[in-house]
Amino acid sequence: MLTSVVGYPRIGENRELKFASEKYFKGEIDAAELENVAKSLRAEHIRSQKEAGVDFIPSNDFSFYDCLLDTAVLCGIVPKRYKELGLSELDTYFAMARGYQGEKGDVKALAMKKWFNTNYHYIVPEIEDETEVKLSGSRIFDEYDEAKDCGTETKPVIIGAYTLLALCRYTGTKTREDYIDAVIGTYKSIIEGLAERGDEWIQFEEPSLVRDLDENDKAFLVRLYQGILAGKGNVKILLQTYYGDVRDVYDTITTLPFDGIGLDFIEGKETLDLIEKNGFPEDKVLFAGLVNGKNIWRNRYTKTLNTIALLRGKGIDVVLSTSCSLLHVPYTLAGEEKLSAEHKKYLAFAKEKLVELSEIAKLADAPDSEASTAYEENEKLFSSKRDCDNEEVQKRIAEIKDADYVRNPERKEREQIQKDTIKLPLFPTTTIGSFPQTKDVKKNRADFRKGEISEEQYKQFNKEKIERVIRWQESIGIDVLVHGEYERNDMVEYFGESLDGYLFTERAWVQSYGTRCLKPPIIWGDISRKKPITVEWSVYAQSLSDKPVKGMLTGPVTIFNWSFPREDISIKESMTQIALAIRDEVLDLETNGIRVIQIDEAALREKLPLRKSDWYSEYLDFAIPAFRLVHSGVRPETQIHTHMCYSEFTDIIPAIDNMDADVITFEASRSDLLILDSLKECNFETEVGPGVYDIHSPRVPSVDEIVTALRKMRTRIEDKKLWVNPDCGLKTRGEEETKQSLINLVQAAQIIRNEA
Repeated sequence: MLTSVVGYPRIGENRELKFASEKYFKGEIDAAELENVAKSLRAEHIRSQKEAGVDFIPSNDFSFYDCLLDTAVLCGIVPKRYKELGLSELDTYFAMARGYQGEKGDVKALAMKKWFNTNYHYIVPEIEDETEVKLSGSRIFDEYDEAKDCGTETKPVIIGAYTLLALCRYTGTKTREDYIDAVIGTYKSIIEGLAERGDEWIQFEEPSLVRDLDENDKAFLVRLYQGILAGKGNVKILLQTYYGDVRDVYDTITTLPFDGIGLDFIEGKETLDLIEKNGFPEDKVLFAGLVNGKNIWRNRYTKTLNTIALLRGKGIDVVLSTSCSLLHVPYTLAGEEKLSAEHKKYLAFAKEKLVELSEIAKLADAPDSEASTAYEENEKLFSSKRDCDNEEVQKRIAEIKDADYVRNPERKEREQIQKDTIKLPLFPTTTIGSFPQTKDVKKNRADFRKGEISEEQYKQFNKEKIERVIRWQESIGIDVLVHGEYERNDMVEYFGESLDGYLFTERAWVQSYGTRCLKPPIIWGDISRKKPITVEWSVYAQSLSDKPVKGMLTGPVTIFNWSFPREDISIKESMTQIALAIRDEVLDLETNGIRVIQIDEAALREKLPLRKSDWYSEYLDFAIPAFRLVHSGVRPETQIHTHMCYSEFTDIIPAIDNMDADVITFEASRSDLLILDSLKECNFETEVGPGVYDIHSPRVPSVDEIVTALRKMRTRIEDKKLWVNPDCGLKTRGEEETKQSLINLVQAAQIIRNEA
């Protein structure tokens, strides 16, 4: 049996790409040095897969920032404002991803959104009416040649034409229909260029096919690929899907002249049923996604082998594959020295999943092969019971009542009570929570973890930082303050460390976007709060000011979604356990005098099922109540905030309002505040702060720019409900740019108050 990997983590085992890119941004290395780091990473990624015996090794799955942005640039989809900067090809690319502010101009970055149902962010390509779509680069060819020169035949991969056009933002009057011929020509050129180099297989990735599609979508898909695949010659084309099943287009894609079809058997609820009901074409190869590319638990070999046997029994030519790119899991377990052997044996990161592919393939062909020992060990692992249950937690879950999900009195009455007690001005200003995590902050935390400083020294450093940032916020006139979160390593890991039931890693980094990497904790067992988490820091910060200082928490949905979840209990049960733990923290903060509490739900949208029919029954019907459970016990005078990161919120606005928070802040600036229309149309009741500037870019917004954004907001949001804040936390930004940006924000708010 042959094996295939959809894509491989590109950041490197020790985040080499992140650090090299950041050095390049600072001018500490040049483009040639950055390219050398990238080349060495690509070589190592291919070497790892080759040594594991992977047959279909991807190339062009590497990216300096984002693969969809790479595809857009390859196809010439570069907005005019970036071309006019006159930068190098690489710097133009980074300007699209990060924005640019310098001697050659000042432009914002392109919009950024969550990639389907993952925690990865993609850059939204932008097509102008005058955009000429055509092959405009050579990276896909260069990386294929690079691997071939080193003796490895790869499977070049690229985001498919349908998904590219589906995710683009059209800024003029044209639609995807107007670009179909140009896109067909571009993808045909890609096929031809790879064919000339002797390539055998090309992987077109089409995750958009697992969404809800209508007859127009199917007709467009057929036109697109009939054109692209016409005259493809001897090159074989793999249509690779992931993150769900293709129920709406299964009959369509199986009749198109693809040579292989990649289907997800992990998240694709109906994938196996589709094959059993409709069969699978004899002239195509099935790339069966049976090794989970999104979670870190070991594969159960018996279950996978049974599925393979069933498929082969139908006469299907099967290649064993990952369910999606391994981009979503950490690089390797090898460096995890603090995880016990007992814990490790249940886990598989990217490199370990390569071993699983090899062992399963050998077992599928010859059950009595040298892999039989691995099979026996795998069966023993899954037949034994993990130590992960907590009777007290399970009892508490069983005792939850319907009334525990309801906060009294109703929001309108609370709104007036809070205005009378907190006494904020019109258009109150605040930030989302974190302030820059400078080198000294990181060193203080690292020194404490290594035992090089005492707990007293660690805390004293943080208290000095907190006092400084409180005084600075007061000095520029911010209305609702934050303490800066200097004690926190990560908005999920920090909380998980005070919860029973979690495991933590040392080097299990996963890319979130660009150079931003997260280290998701692992939900090992039942969750409960073992001690107060934020109370000491919040109480200290509030003691320094008469202005309200927000207590800062991460909500249960985000903690769950940004962790690697259990697979032995339901999402609902796991999320509810976390909600009860955070509820305890909320009530402790209130008891200790914190008047404003922000419960971040940055990741609410990202795990929403990709099909609308599943939104409520499989997610919102328990995710929204989990949030309500966290704050339903507080007094009406306590103001509850929440925050949400880049995503598409317009279709779930009523559900967000139903969270029953008092104030919600959105990341919105990169999407040109498009969410405002949806808020108005849905009569959104919650007070709201759409981000007035983008914190993922180093550029400083001007006062006029923020004033313009606020004026636009006022046309759709009542003055009494509008807050003024950045897009997100300021953790990753530099101190000087942060200070100037917030000074400009406060000045803009004052101008708008004078106009009201």
